[in-house]
Amino acid sequence: MGIVKISEGMHENLRVASDALSRSINAQAEHWMRIGMLAELHPNLDHRDICRLLVRAELAGGLDLNQLCDLAQNAQGLQLAAASGAGK
Repeated sequence: MGIVKISEGMHENLRVASDALSRSINAQAEHWMRIGMLAELHPNLDHRDICRLLVRAELAGGLDLNQLCDLAQNAQGLQLAAASGAGK
């Protein structure tokens, strides 16, 4: 485990969000980092899709970057198949 330095403004945002969502400040920061990491890795996914990936990953045993990337690729393939089927 390491220490991450953040601005006072971001810390305040974390404090507010963590209070509102009944999470610790560290849990809220980790949540935002997961969402941001997946958004950068898969810019084609929206927030809803990313949250679904996180739930699937948790059901499959927890957060693992390789597993999340595989799940995202599978989800993208399903979306493409559904979109191409809708156009027929």
